[in-house]
Formats: sequence, C-alpha cells, structure tokens
Amino acid sequence: MILKTFLQIIKMSLIKNAFETKSEQNEAALLSYTVACDPNFETSLKIMHEIANNGATALEIGIPHNCCIGEGDKIQNAVDRVLRNDTKIDDIFKLIIEFRKSNKVTPLIFMLYYNSALQYGEDNFIRKCSEVGINGLIIVDFPYPQNFDFAKKCKASNITFIQLLSPTTNEDRMKKVINDSDMIYYISMLSTTGGKLKVVPEEILEKYKLIKSIKNDINVIIGFGITPENINQFKQSDSVVVGSFLCNKIEESIRDGKEPSIEIGKTRCSNPSWTPMNIP
Repeated sequence: MILKTFLQIIKMSLIKNAFETKSEQNEAALLSYTVACDPNFETSLKIMHEIANNGATALEIGIPHNCCIGEGDKIQNAVDRVLRNDTKIDDIFKLIIEFRKSNKVTPLIFMLYYNSALQYGEDNFIRKCSEVGINGLIIVDFPYPQNFDFAKKCKASNITFIQLLSPTTNEDRMKKVINDSDMIYYISMLSTTGGKLKVVPEEILEKYKLIKSIKNDINVIIGFGITPENINQFKQSDSVVVGSFLCNKIEESIRDGKEPSIEIGKTRCSNPSWTPMNIP
C-alpha cells in the first residue's frame, strides 16, 4: 500500500517536476502535440519516442473525435487518418502502455473532447488513464465549473486536470478558475488550432502575467498559433505547445513517401535546439 501511494505521488509529480526543472534552467517547457495513432499505431509510437528523446518536456496526445470544433485543417486531417483506421480509445490506451514500457519519465497529457470520456464512462476513463500512466487531462469542451466534480476525481487519481482560459475570460471568472486549478492552458487567440497568430505576442504575455499575478505558483501553458517562427517570443513563459506544425510534418512525410518518425526527428520542434533554451 505504501509503495502504491509512493508511485502515485511520483506519477502526479511528473508534470510539476518537469516544469520546475525548466524554470530553474530559465527555460520554457515545450509541449509537443500529436494525434494518437496517427497515421497508425506503430508509427505513432515511434513518433512519440522520437519527440520525447529529442527535447520535448511533455507529450500532449490528442484523442481523435469526429467533431473537432476547435481544430484547424492540419489536426483535422490527422484525426481523419486515425478514424479511418477504426481506432478505438482502448487502442490509444494500448499505445500509452507500449510507450510506458520504455519511457516512464516523460509526462503525458491527453487532450480530448468530453464525449470521449463520457462514452467510456467518466470513472472508467479516469481509472484507465491512471493505470496506463497518463499524467494530465485537457478537455476542450468541458468548462469550469461544470467540470468541477470531474476535476476532483482526476486529482483523487493523481491526474492533473488542466483548466482552459481564453482572451475573452473576464477577470472575475479568471480568478475563480485559477484559484480552483492546479494548471492552466491559455488559448492565445480566438481561432482554431494551426491558424496564423492574430494577436501580438506582447498581448498574450500580458494575459500570461495577469494569470501569474493571481496565483504565482500555477503553471501556465500557452497554445494556439505557436510556430517555430514565433516561439522564441514566449521564452519567458512557463510553457508553449506546438501541434499543427507536427501534424503537418506527418502529413507531408506520408504524401512524400517518407517515414514520419524520421522526418519528425529532423525538425526543430523535436530537437533541443528548437526550444527557447538556446536563444540568446
């Protein structure tokens, strides 16, 4: 029992420890997003290892859904590839199990739509996530406070539930969400993923600073519109997410008849030199 509790604490601390390490090094954490089982189980597993072995702080794994309202064309294309293979959630859990056989230290975060958890059964879904080694959950269409009980269940299972904030969140609501959360995902702009950044980085960082002023020790992820061209402008933040760039790279490699995992390994987005750590 003591050993089980100890292992649960370690699992829950993976995200926190990874962010703290980056902060101590004056670096922003890099989260790399791909869709689970894109373009297939075996290749997806190789891609996950390639990204983890080449500098990503954590892996954000998308659970495909047939109504991806927040996704741009690159991620939607990735989702379509996976769904055409009749991929089920249990296949995705198997993917995580295989990854964890040789990598027990890289934090893994599921990003999904609530219906996926609902159909699986909330309690069953959370239990399975805990069993296979998922450290965090982001549910795109399940806002606070409706997600309050679900978030409590996650915490009881040593899973970090990551709340969403957007540019339109007023300050009163922002305070309530932040003070009731362990981690925040800040949606940088009102757009789908993969779109060109429509606001200046300074404006995004002002919101980031506001969040930190409310609760200084909360970790904040900045997502939407982050690319190799603008990532360095966010080097003073806690963390940034890159997803559409990677999904597009997978799509290009398939189109060109190349091995996606090898092509991902060549990109700056899965290499330490791409992260803010090496920017003067």
